[in-house]
Amino acid sequence: MKSINIDSKQNSITEGKIWKALLTFFFPILIGTLFQQLYNTIDAIIVGKFLDKESLAAVGGGTAVYLTLIIGFFVGISSGAGVVIAQLYGAKREAEASRAAHTSLSLSLIGGAIMTLGGVLASRWVMDITKTPDDIKELSIQYLNIFFVSMIPMFVYNMASGILRAAGDSKTPLYILIAAVFTNIILDSLFVLVFDWKVAGVAWATVLSQIESMIVSLVILYKKNSCVQFRFRKIELNIPILLKMLKIGFPAGIQSTFYGLSNIIIQSAINSFGTTTIAAWAAYSKIDAVFWTIVNAMGVAVTTFAGQNYGAGKIRRVTRSMWESFFITLIFTIFSTVFFWLTGRLWFNLFAKDADVILSGMEMMHFLVPVWVTYISIEILSGVIRGTGDSFIPMIISLFGICALRIFWLFTAVPHFNTVKSVIASYPITWVVTSIAFWIYWFTGKWLKHHR
Repeated sequence: MKSINIDSKQNSITEGKIWKALLTFFFPILIGTLFQQLYNTIDAIIVGKFLDKESLAAVGGGTAVYLTLIIGFFVGISSGAGVVIAQLYGAKREAEASRAAHTSLSLSLIGGAIMTLGGVLASRWVMDITKTPDDIKELSIQYLNIFFVSMIPMFVYNMASGILRAAGDSKTPLYILIAAVFTNIILDSLFVLVFDWKVAGVAWATVLSQIESMIVSLVILYKKNSCVQFRFRKIELNIPILLKMLKIGFPAGIQSTFYGLSNIIIQSAINSFGTTTIAAWAAYSKIDAVFWTIVNAMGVAVTTFAGQNYGAGKIRRVTRSMWESFFITLIFTIFSTVFFWLTGRLWFNLFAKDADVILSGMEMMHFLVPVWVTYISIEILSGVIRGTGDSFIPMIISLFGICALRIFWLFTAVPHFNTVKSVIASYPITWVVTSIAFWIYWFTGKWLKHHR
């Protein structure tokens, strides 16, 4: 029988040059996340170009915010699993790492089932409270009810990818995603352009692509010669390990949920300006997603990096990883800002054919793109701190600095200055305040001392 010891190659993460290890780990995550974004981007292009602005608003307005809320909660929970597995892997505690991997997959099955049921039941209620216009409400609900079928395969795939990344493999999830995106393109074209299923065709294409990703990722984990190798007979909910995962992941999930709730309130405000503004916001969100992809990919990379090095007892590498990942992300953010400022109209022309939609979207982009840089501290600092096992304080900082302050702004300032710009100004204002709070907590050193 083959040994399934921890791969000696993984310790490019715990050894060697930090920036090089971060970039080696970061790029596959970045490219993979970009391909993940292509699911919705391709949907938006096909819907925007071959259907109408109502369909574009239906798949990219309140529905996108609602899906982000649901998926974000589970992704936050799963981040706790990733940290626990990374720490056990870095500490070379193989048996516990295996139990943690199988517990995390059980969690994804249960979580996916709950999210499917809850998401479908709440769809109409969410569309009502976000003031979704009547001309797109039924289309939005139809899209959501089909999309929620993908929750179990999506969650299992994301958890399997998290297991692979925690074990130092960020390339395999990328390959799986690339294959799924091509499947999505083919199915989108078939269901929408050939079968004329319209919005429903876009949703079913995503569902089938996610099922493909789940199956392939489980097969790869099954064949993996490692302590995180998947076996059906080992599926369990190990309560002590599950509680460790939830201790780290639940605050992150709550944080993500409140992000989503504040964004639902923002979407409600956007919806009050009509279908053209909703479609413009949906189109801008595809450009905005590129920035979030970059920052989130580095956040995932540095969380895993900090987790493995913390597990290995290499605290100096943990602190240095924050600075090096911060400056790498800063460079990427500046480049993205300049690039989209100069080429924004070309991108809007991809997503929309309505001149008013493009004009409104360009105004949003010129307002928000220059302030992207104010967010990156939040993602990097919270990623490193969470990698050490401290997720409660990052949750508190984010809840007050972003969510509470954003809601306060929307209910106090916006009624007096009822414009789209006053609504979206809530983003940079809350990013700046939250970044300052994170830097204060970082320099106190309490996040590390508490967990030594």
